[in-house]
Amino acid sequence: MVDLVLRSRRAVTPDGERPAAVSVSGGRIVAVGGYDAPAGGAEEIDLGDVALLPGLVDTHVHVNEPGRTEWEGFATATRAAAAGGVTAIVDMPLNSLPPTVNAEALEIKQAAATGQIHVDVGFWGGAIPGNAADLPGLHAAGVFGFKAFLADSGVPEFPPLDPGQLAEALAAVDALFVIHAEDPDHLHAAVPSPAYADFLASRPPEAEHAAVATAIEAARAAGARVHILHLSAASALPLIAAARADGLRVTAETCPHYLTLDAAEIPAGATEFKCCPPIRDSANRDRLWTALADGLITCVVSDHSPCTPDLKRRDTGDFAAAWGGIASVQLGLPVIWTAARERGYGLADVANWMARRPADLVGLTGKGRIAVGADADLVAFDPDETFVVDPGRLHHKNPVTPYAHRTLTGVVRTTWLRGRTVTGAAPHGRFLIREVS
Repeated sequence: MVDLVLRSRRAVTPDGERPAAVSVSGGRIVAVGGYDAPAGGAEEIDLGDVALLPGLVDTHVHVNEPGRTEWEGFATATRAAAAGGVTAIVDMPLNSLPPTVNAEALEIKQAAATGQIHVDVGFWGGAIPGNAADLPGLHAAGVFGFKAFLADSGVPEFPPLDPGQLAEALAAVDALFVIHAEDPDHLHAAVPSPAYADFLASRPPEAEHAAVATAIEAARAAGARVHILHLSAASALPLIAAARADGLRVTAETCPHYLTLDAAEIPAGATEFKCCPPIRDSANRDRLWTALADGLITCVVSDHSPCTPDLKRRDTGDFAAAWGGIASVQLGLPVIWTAARERGYGLADVANWMARRPADLVGLTGKGRIAVGADADLVAFDPDETFVVDPGRLHHKNPVTPYAHRTLTGVVRTTWLRGRTVTGAAPHGRFLIREVS
């Protein structure tokens, strides 16, 4: 007798979308059989034409707790994640106080998260000037790798690395380094203005292009593994392609907002659209989609980076003064699915970009796939139903979003974490630790 059997005519497995019955026992998937196959589950649910997806894995989430919990927190961020079909997140090391730049800070963050998490949670460490000696111990404590900025992070306690400091960090530990790639020499001070074009001009594509080149050359010199975060500028794609052709371990991600929003359509003063690097034009967006389909961009993650509403400066609409970050961990799946289906992609593509590939990036071989032996992290997703985004119904702490009042396609019906329904009433997430080979 198995604990749970989920049947769907649209189950998304590693072999593609097909009718299937997924059997769960002890929190793991123990069988993936035919839709009508007898399974003998203690509980059986037939989803019919509602799709069954693997739980998404979001490797780019800023939870901000402790220290800036008024911006976000583990309870709210993970509840929002589960509502959006995300069953595992990896938390970024900055915007919390202290930032996760040594093993002691990791323990403080884990203590703050204990008893609050509705999905499984792992952690990135941070590489900042002067902490190279702390990186091996932090890696041994189980972080999945290290985040580094090449330009101002926006918070003083997490300063950027210059090229020499980046080389020192890469030499200090054999680990995955995830890089915010903007070059400070190509950035300009944004003029106070409600016009999005003025902000966009302050962060040109050349800033990303130059920083990606810096990261690639550092990876080449050290033989290191480097991942480019939230790629916005398509002009940097040939650099990444060339690096991969040379055998370098260089990958890149992008985010829902870069794949679906258009700089030309951002209203004056709509600072909820501000993020760094910025949202660019539709032609650039189309090139990102092509790179995603070709596998040059490996995954789509949220870069969920919320703040309190006052920091968005909607009172003045001044893009220069507003905090740069978009909160979207709950909406990423329907946002991407709405756009993907219009471009001819299927549910299997979306699951690949948002579940399996992010899991593979950080070595979570038991996440992000409907396969025997994997965790029973599953999502019932109605791919045909539409809804209008109501910020008041979002679970992240501060209901600010650039997707407000948009009509999206695709509704998460139920999320299961290791075979248990996530209801928001009783958190049962676990900490994720880097698997040591």
